[in-house]
Amino acid sequence: MNSQIFHPFVLPFVLGMAFVLTYCFVGLFKVILQLPKDDRRQFLRSLVTPKTAWANIRDLFGDCLFHVKIWKRNPLLGYMHSAIAFGWFMIIVIGHVMLFTLKPLEGVEVEGFARTFTNFYYPIFFKYFAEETPVFAFLMDFFLLMIISGILIAVAKKIHSKIVGVKRVTKFGFADNMIRFALWTIFPFRLIAEKTNIMAFWWLYSFDLLIFMFMLPFTRYMHIPTEALFILMRHAGLNAREPRKGYALAQLYSCPSCGLCIDACPMSVNDKMSGNTSAYFMKKLRNKDSEEAKRIAETCLMCGKCVMICPVSIESCDIKFSQRAAVPYEIHSDHSYLDVISTEAERSGEISSTKPKTLYFAGCMTQLTPKIMRAMQQIMESAGEEYDFLDKDGGICCGRPMLLSGKVAEAQAMIAKNTELIKKSGATKLVLSCPICYKVFKDEYHLEGVEIQHHTQYINELVKNGKLKVKKADVNYVYHDPCELGRAYGVYDEPREAIENVGNLLKAKSEKELSICCGGSLGSFNLTQKERDEITSNSVADLMFNNPDEIVTACPLCLKTFARKSPVPVKDIAELFVVHQA
Repeated sequence: MNSQIFHPFVLPFVLGMAFVLTYCFVGLFKVILQLPKDDRRQFLRSLVTPKTAWANIRDLFGDCLFHVKIWKRNPLLGYMHSAIAFGWFMIIVIGHVMLFTLKPLEGVEVEGFARTFTNFYYPIFFKYFAEETPVFAFLMDFFLLMIISGILIAVAKKIHSKIVGVKRVTKFGFADNMIRFALWTIFPFRLIAEKTNIMAFWWLYSFDLLIFMFMLPFTRYMHIPTEALFILMRHAGLNAREPRKGYALAQLYSCPSCGLCIDACPMSVNDKMSGNTSAYFMKKLRNKDSEEAKRIAETCLMCGKCVMICPVSIESCDIKFSQRAAVPYEIHSDHSYLDVISTEAERSGEISSTKPKTLYFAGCMTQLTPKIMRAMQQIMESAGEEYDFLDKDGGICCGRPMLLSGKVAEAQAMIAKNTELIKKSGATKLVLSCPICYKVFKDEYHLEGVEIQHHTQYINELVKNGKLKVKKADVNYVYHDPCELGRAYGVYDEPREAIENVGNLLKAKSEKELSICCGGSLGSFNLTQKERDEITSNSVADLMFNNPDEIVTACPLCLKTFARKSPVPVKDIAELFVVHQA
């Protein structure tokens, strides 16, 4: 080859790039082939759907290059990630633009494979082989310095994470630390090579790229190419069916182990429990440490805060559900009582022959907190509602505990029987006072023609429509957003609107999507009571930030959990509207 277009120092980069491209293409076909046939068709069809295509383009830039979600949470971290990702993307783009606009190979006799081979590395080492125009030179230096500024913040984060507003960071092994060092030195080596043209630095730059690309598939940095595939699959509406196959596998390798979920997780109230967070679950599962992944999946509270905070929207709770479903727990269920319940319900008059418009389902946890049930009955009677109780004297569980343990078939038996009872009632509205039940009824039940409402929404609607008359008192309340109601379904405004009709609403330190789990969640199989108490105390302290007179929640489990640790009274929202009736 002509000395103007080739030098041996480019070979390490070429070898590294050939390896990583081969690995990625093989991995791509592996993931797609692991998808069930219906999911595969759904995925391929989504690629040519205009609406989905636009969402893909938006998130490919927003999540992969600009890291918009991190910017919203922590601008300094957002700049760090976007400076490196977008800066690197731009110097590659500018290198290719220079190749095709400045045409440095014009007049050079190079054809066929040699031309393709040259085009492969030329944009990466352009300044060694050709001259840049002043405009391109400025752009290259600008984005190169942008990358280096991001790397300096990353180094500061490694030395002392609190500098960038992060309490805890993910702990990495040798391979991750080595590739991180390679990433941090790639661009300083390039800058020195371009400014001095010292041959040793061109070799160091090329070898650094080789190390980075050879180690990429075996470290957390595999998220760089995999995240694009995950975004396409996410917008196709796929679900994780097995913990290490298909869509779930794409998510595992898309996790950057950034550690944002560690600080967000309620279990990070101490260093010991922070090892149970989603960052470590994804890492263990990716590294095929099935026992440790199983342990973390069973410890998780399933509050969903990690999913809400994740900068790439990884659905870690769904993967944990699939991990639980893969475990043969010794749970033996007998559902022969379901037919009996149906008969008893009809005999006892639980299902009214008058076809009530509203049907109230208390659920297991509300049954264990009867004051909520009594408050709801009083509210509906005061509002003159035509209503009936589906489970006044006890009934069938909504199915959530079985779903949490991965026992879908057992849960479906309960869901089918409840569905039958609800349809028999003729009700057009189903009201639930338990967020756990609310999520299951919204997600798993098929109740066409029946409006499903949480009791916060229902009470707010009654007040707005003038059916429930209340009076406002000079009492300071703080509202806790239950995980399954807030993060799962975005019910944030209705409870607050309702409370403002009867008192003064103060802010918690962390609220809405950042609300802290109460610690009593049924999601965890093996947290000790001491560990749960630590989480509860932390959540109560967060709620007491503005010194409220009372804590208000909208979940029977949260109510019972907070009551044990709170220095002030804890009430369900329904109780307020009994106390403050006009």
